[in-house]
Order: sequence, then structure tokens, then C-alpha cells
Amino acid sequence: MSSFKRRTPAKQAPTPVGTRTSPGAPSSFITSTGIPSLDDILGGGLPLSCFMLALAPDTHSAYGELVQKYFVSQGLACGQKLCIVDQDVDGFLEECMWTPGVSASGVGAAAAPSRVDEDDERAGGEDAKIKIAWRYEQMKQFQTTVPASNQSNEDYCRVFDLTCRIPGEVIKTAKSTGLLSSVDVQVDTDARRGTSVLNAIEKLLEQGQQEGKPIANRICIPCLGSAEWGDITPQDICYFLSSLRNLLRRYPTACASISLPPHLCTEAWGGSGWVQKLSWLVDASITLAAFTADPSLTAMFPSYHGMVHIHTLPAPTTLLPPSDRFSTLRGLSSSGENNLAFKCMRKRMVFETLHLDLEGGVGERRTTPSTSASALSEAAASAHNSGQHAGLPRSAGAAVAVELETATQSVPKPSAAERAGADAATTTPKKVKAKKKVGFVSDRPDLYDF
Repeated sequence: MSSFKRRTPAKQAPTPVGTRTSPGAPSSFITSTGIPSLDDILGGGLPLSCFMLALAPDTHSAYGELVQKYFVSQGLACGQKLCIVDQDVDGFLEECMWTPGVSASGVGAAAAPSRVDEDDERAGGEDAKIKIAWRYEQMKQFQTTVPASNQSNEDYCRVFDLTCRIPGEVIKTAKSTGLLSSVDVQVDTDARRGTSVLNAIEKLLEQGQQEGKPIANRICIPCLGSAEWGDITPQDICYFLSSLRNLLRRYPTACASISLPPHLCTEAWGGSGWVQKLSWLVDASITLAAFTADPSLTAMFPSYHGMVHIHTLPAPTTLLPPSDRFSTLRGLSSSGENNLAFKCMRKRMVFETLHLDLEGGVGERRTTPSTSASALSEAAASAHNSGQHAGLPRSAGAAVAVELETATQSVPKPSAAERAGADAATTTPKKVKAKKKVGFVSDRPDLYDF
């Protein structure tokens, strides 16, 4: 009998529904935010036991709340547990997007392939009409974002349509099965603001852990620090984020996504370095800076709706974030990091690399000078006219005329003999030089003259 025994691999823990193994840390799982391009920025998705903070300082838009709606819709579509912290949960769920062709019976199942956005169809048709040189036909087309989810990773990240809404049957089924729960925001008079919310979240996570089922728990706080939270201070926000981070570390199947009201996302409310303080208290922090507050940026980047600023990226069990190695949009594998922007189309929200658009568009056939060229010509003409003092008004200042002094000399008239010699010199023919020839010898004994 041999004394050696074959080493059998230990049984791995079952993968929770709607998650996959992190590419940068095999010991941790990641889940999708509902936006494939945002998952790419985070390094594949949001790791469990971590949470993300989306800041949107623009008061005229609600892009931060839109990211939370994607987060909620993805959790319901994958059959994960979901907890929403808000005063009006039903009103928030009614505005969430959904996948077309999926009913209550399709929750947690593969969704039907959605139709492609009209903007993408139009762009694809224009690209197909363009004729390029034959040597470039086999090259890969230039892409500014990652492709949408295909059938292979449909269970991980669904394709949502902003024109569709969650059916009422889906919400009722999720509530009856215990997958959807809510926490009301209560104003704490005695304790610090947000303490009651933290206690309610901890109870829900304990109940899920006692069940023993490998199901991911999503916690969504769409508007932390709004009027329903009472008179909140920057210290209360920092305390809540720090406590929530410690709470999620104790439950390896939980993750969270949070947004702040627009007036709490600026340093005018939290003081100098407020955004940096928030980024140190969370695992992932991004800012969606919309162009609506600056018309010049809107005219400069008409294809985008705002810039994306990355403050912190999740790195649960590693020293460096996995996004540095596996993110395609950031492009750190090449020379440097790309500038990122986002745009919200009719059916979806996309994060892309920022590029300057062509002046006038790709389909413009220009017969007149461009606006920039005409502006430069007008500026040059005005500068030229300002230098001419003839047409200036009296209030324009004194006119200065500059003249060059010329020395006058009396040249003696040539004599008759000198004139005769000059005429003879002009009549004598000049010697014409022979035309030079340049030749080279090739393999053939032919001489080429130029």
C-alpha cells in the first residue's frame, strides 16, 4: 500500500447569483453595476464587501441618481437581494429602467436580446458607406467604449432600455419572495444622524447571513443627506460612510452604491478638500461633471454630456486596483491614461473615452471657409485697418507718418564717345553656354537625359 495520497483540491464556495470571480483577486467576487462601461472602469465590476460613491455636482441634472437606478435594476434582474434606503421607495422603483421583453417570470433568467440603439445603427450605417484604402480594410475599427453585453455574459450584466420601466408584477414578486426590502429614513434626534439607518441595514444583513444562501445583497442609497435626513453636517456624512464601510467588511456578500445631492458634492458645502475626504472614506468614488453649467464646453464637446473624474477605485485584497490592469477605457496599458466622458442617449447611458469632434461633423461638405478661419480673417482685417490712420476718427489719437530720407546727387551726363561704346557693347552677341546634362547608369546601358 502506497503511503502517498493524491491531493484533492478543496471545495470552493459556490459563486453567488449574478457575480463572477474578480480578474485581479481570485479570492473575491464582483457584481455588475448595470452599465458595462462603468464596470470596465471599476475593473470588471463592483467587488462584494465594497461600496461606490457617485457624485454629480450639477443641479440641473440627475446623473448620479440615474447610476443608482441602473444598480437597482441590475439587482432585480439577476435575482439578488436588494435594500433601498429612501423615503419614497415605490416612486423610485417606478422610474427605474428595465430590459424589454422580460416579465415577472423572467426575473433571474436570461433576458431577450435587446434592440440596438438608433444612434448606434445610424453610426454603423455611416461607417459602412465610407470607402477606405484596401490596405486598411482589415484593421479594427476605432471604438470609444466597450461593447454591450452579449449572450455569454447576459446573466452578469443585463442590457437595459431607458424607455422601458419595471413592471409592477416584478416588484410585487420581489417583495413577496423577500428579495426586495426598504428602509425608511428617520431623523435621529438623540444620536448622530444616520444611526438608525445603519442599525436597520445591519439587521437585514444578519438575517441574510443566517439563511446560509449564497445570494449577493445590494444596498442602494440614492440620495444620502437629502432633506429627509434632517439637518445633516459634514461630520455626519463622514461618520456614516466610515461606519458603512466597516459594516460591509463583516459581510462578504454585501455591496452598496450611494449618491449625494448636488449641493453636497461641492467644496462650498463641505469645505476645502471635501471631495478628497469622501474618496478616502469609500472604496470607489467618481464624479460626473455635466456640461450644462458651462455652455462653452457644450459647444466644444457636442457628442458628450459631461466629464468623468475618477477619485478612488476598489482594491479589496490587492495593493493596486485591478482597474489599472484590466480596464480598456482607461488605457493604462498604453502610453497614458485616457480622458473619460459620458453621454446619455435615448435608450442607454454610456461611458466613453473623450475625443474632439470634427468641426461641422463627419458628413459636412464645406464650400465656404470654416467659422474659425473666417473669424481669423476678420481679426486680421480689423488689425490691418487699425494700422491705417487715414480713416480713423479724431478721438483715435495722433497719426504719425514716417518717411525715409533720400540723398539727391547730380549725375553727369555721359559723353558721345561713352554712349557709342555702350551701344557697341550691347550689340555684341554673348556666348551661350551649353546646356548641362545629368545622366545616370542603371543595369541597362541606357542613358537618360534631363
